[in-house]
Amino acid sequence: MKKIGFIGLGTMGAPMASNLLKKGFEVTVYNRTAAKCEPLAKLGASVAASPKEAAVKADIVITMVSNDSSIADVYEGEHGVLAGIRPEMTVIDCSTISPSLVHKLAEQVSALGASFLDAPVTGSSPAAIDGTLVFMIGGSKETLDNTRDIFEAMGKKILHMGPNGSGSVAKLAHNTIVGINNLALAEGFAIAAKSGLPADAFLELVQLGSAGSKAAELKGRKIIEHDFSNQFSLALMLKDLKLAASLTDGSGIPSPMLNLAKSLFQAGQAEGYGEEDLSSVVKLYEAWIGQTIGGQTLS
Repeated sequence: MKKIGFIGLGTMGAPMASNLLKKGFEVTVYNRTAAKCEPLAKLGASVAASPKEAAVKADIVITMVSNDSSIADVYEGEHGVLAGIRPEMTVIDCSTISPSLVHKLAEQVSALGASFLDAPVTGSSPAAIDGTLVFMIGGSKETLDNTRDIFEAMGKKILHMGPNGSGSVAKLAHNTIVGINNLALAEGFAIAAKSGLPADAFLELVQLGSAGSKAAELKGRKIIEHDFSNQFSLALMLKDLKLAASLTDGSGIPSPMLNLAKSLFQAGQAEGYGEEDLSSVVKLYEAWIGQTIGGQTLS
């Protein structure tokens, strides 16, 4: 059985590592906040004192961290992942980071004789817990085939998008749609609520009609119930939209809807909603119409 070093035990990483343990893999975990390793240690994981220690005895290293700057903390320096890499091992980064950083990591890993896959995910925390994530993967098809059992332990679908960087681009394009769809749902709800329509009936209409979407399926009830417990935070959505905007700006791709979505999520961040679920962006609309989607008048 392959030995895995898993680095980054946040909302997504912890259940991903847990599923690998449940499938019988030997897993060593590392997290900057060491307390987050304790539940996995109880499931049988070994705990490393550094990213290098997590990597040095592993066949596969998986990293799942929040942003580009966190990647530097994990990969670089004498205690970083790169210091623990051996030839013929594979490094898989499941973070959502910039394509330019993906290319840099791939080059650094390749120079050490190892293979690299960028493999961001979609599905939010419920899918990470259930092991039903969708992986979009950039890198060698041969490397993917050699690690397919790892992905199958954590997800339901594995999509090879092309060479290194393709997974990152796919994730940013995908999350552009996610951000826009969530704003469309919030805006439709605001129109319905301000006009006196019952929220439950309107959501049912959306789900049955052409406006149906994953946003409506996953976030509709959360909006009506004002349940903004975090499945995927507004701050992380904003981070991804900023990365997508940087990509489109650099590529000369017109993206007016992306830029508007980025601005609205920035407004939500400024209002203090960053650590709430991304669906909390609806609170901007509620403030504008003076009532909650459920009909309560705001003071």
